[in-house]
Amino acid sequence: MNQQHIGDNLFEDILSLLDHPEDNELDIVSQIAQKQQNQAYSVKMETAMKMISFMDEMPGGFLIYHAEHDEKIIYANKALLRIFQCSSIQEFQKLTGNSFRGIVHPEDLDRVETSIWEQIAASKYDFDYVEYRIIRKDGTIGWIEDYGHFVKTDAVGGIFYVFIGDATQKHHRQQMERNALIDAQKQESERLKDIIKNYDKEKKLIHQENLRRLEVIEGLGVNYDTILYTNLDTEKVLPYRLSDRIAQQFDYENKPCEFLQFVHGYVNTWVHPDDRGRVLDAVSPDYIREKLADKKTYYVNYRISVENTVQFLQLRIIEVGDGDHISQVVMGCRRIDEEILREMEQKQLLEDALNRANAAIVAKNTFLSNMSHDMRTPLNAIFGFASIAKANIDDQQLTRSYLDRIEESGHQLLELIEKVLEIAWMESEDVHFAETKCNIVDIIKEVYDSLRPATIDKNISFSLECTELKHPYVYSDPDKLRQLIRYLTNNAIRYNKNDGKISLTIKESDEISEDFSIYQIVIQDSGIGISQDFLEHIFDPFERENNTTQSQVFGVGLGLTIAKNIANRMGGDIEVSSTLGKGSTFTVTLRLRIQTDSGIDEKQSDNLYANLPGKRILLVEDNEINLEIEKEILQGIGFVLETAINGSIAVDKLKHAKPGYFSLVLMDIQMPVMNGYEASKAIRKLEDPAMSKIPIIALSANAFESDKQMSLESGMNEHLTKPIDVPLLLNTISQFLTSA
Repeated sequence: MNQQHIGDNLFEDILSLLDHPEDNELDIVSQIAQKQQNQAYSVKMETAMKMISFMDEMPGGFLIYHAEHDEKIIYANKALLRIFQCSSIQEFQKLTGNSFRGIVHPEDLDRVETSIWEQIAASKYDFDYVEYRIIRKDGTIGWIEDYGHFVKTDAVGGIFYVFIGDATQKHHRQQMERNALIDAQKQESERLKDIIKNYDKEKKLIHQENLRRLEVIEGLGVNYDTILYTNLDTEKVLPYRLSDRIAQQFDYENKPCEFLQFVHGYVNTWVHPDDRGRVLDAVSPDYIREKLADKKTYYVNYRISVENTVQFLQLRIIEVGDGDHISQVVMGCRRIDEEILREMEQKQLLEDALNRANAAIVAKNTFLSNMSHDMRTPLNAIFGFASIAKANIDDQQLTRSYLDRIEESGHQLLELIEKVLEIAWMESEDVHFAETKCNIVDIIKEVYDSLRPATIDKNISFSLECTELKHPYVYSDPDKLRQLIRYLTNNAIRYNKNDGKISLTIKESDEISEDFSIYQIVIQDSGIGISQDFLEHIFDPFERENNTTQSQVFGVGLGLTIAKNIANRMGGDIEVSSTLGKGSTFTVTLRLRIQTDSGIDEKQSDNLYANLPGKRILLVEDNEINLEIEKEILQGIGFVLETAINGSIAVDKLKHAKPGYFSLVLMDIQMPVMNGYEASKAIRKLEDPAMSKIPIIALSANAFESDKQMSLESGMNEHLTKPIDVPLLLNTISQFLTSA
């Protein structure tokens, strides 16, 4: 910023800053800081900056713009941006061309500018009032009121300060009355002039005071149904306009009356008891003089009681005198019910959001506590049984039992981690459900068989009923469908009683529409049940009912949340009914596209793995522990293994290998030098067709759906996650090797 921009008047310095945003802010701060060495200047600057901050937070619109040339906008507050539906000053500048001319509707522009300058020329105090149309960001038309004041400054030249109010609703409401109102205002104005001339004290008012008063009165005339002129020295009030209810109470016929008598009569009759003291204080002569010492106007909001209903009103007090002594004010009263209701609604929205945020914090704190407990429990078992197994290494039977317990605890820990990852995946934007051919009955039977051992441990009667389905073959995501049924069934087992009962049933509706059929999967148990109050929150994440901990049943409260999300994303839903102490019933309803032809080869080969031994696999893994485990598993089956500790070495081995030397690649993802994605892309670009088309299976700890998608996009054929599911790994390898 050039030194010339800094003047002796601090507020003009601020105006210059607003008008020159391209200047270096550090230069500006430096120049202001130099002036702040003067204590008096520092106080002035603090006051000016508070003024700027106040303008930005005003409830109504406020605008400063150049009066000449292109009428460039210097400043616009937040309320004005909201009127134009703009979220930032940049949007507002783009919408308006950063000019006052861009604010006014093109059809109103000539009228508005002509009116402004005519009013400025006629007004000693350079005030203007105009009403015109605007075009909001969404293209809709609105109306605004423009209260302007022309000022000449040394810093930026001639400028307009403008107070702007949204007059759209008022305009629409009063449009039909406008012509009649204009005629009435003209008649009233002439009558008021005659009244003023008939009173000696009014004749003593200087012309400037009359003009100022009339300007204020005419400016208030549209919105304010009660207008009073008050002389604080004589404590007399002259009603210019009275609302119907006040006119019925007081019969003043536009004659001066005692101010305090009038105010007390109004307040005691209409104002809400809780607001009376505050209103009386706000209109006392001493308080008025104190408030108007620093500004030309102030207001007070209050309530009145009308026919057993509460209305919100605003009393605005404006100084109209000319001089240091404050003696003449105009008071205007208008209804503000809509504004107050908007404020109350906004406040309620904020309170609701705060309550939801607090509830989420409590839920997540509970989750962290439960998660800590449920992770430490299997970890304690793993470390404990590992220590005991070491001490009894010579007892093979005992050691084997401890290893079984370690494996069981590992599965529990893995289940917790998978649930947390599943929730994170559900909340992401790239959620994708596959749609492949599958047998829904087979999926349910798989879940039943996998969970049956857990029911035997608790002596639970576990029944499976698959009625004769007309269409067992459907298009769906088999993994997610399996996961959905597993979470609900596992929940029934976990919260059931010893010697309890569980039934798993699937039914198909008789109605078929557009190759879609309705399937119902019902899981019914005789467990501890769910209270009616908690049923509303049962699918919320991290939520657990108190009776679960009292029953020594622990969990992080994510399984049902995941199941609900899966069902919803499949276009279905889950309903639950329960009786505390007697059990619960979960009903999953899914609308799935059916297959008229299964399209699935159900031939099972008895020699699925017969041809696998002797096949050479390239195992790409940089972690020594993982490498050791995977070698033991694969070599134990009979595979011939070669290893590479990064993607670069793997690509090099395939490039120089003889045709048919390697049958398959198991690829880790996160590796030094070259990761799995990069290595797979390089392999697919090899000149040797046999090597470039070799099956590549990702074997990674990256378990998100986005990770799987990235593997496929890089050229891999399949993505399997760690810890290794040995049967799944062998089945996947056999599919690619037997089909080759």
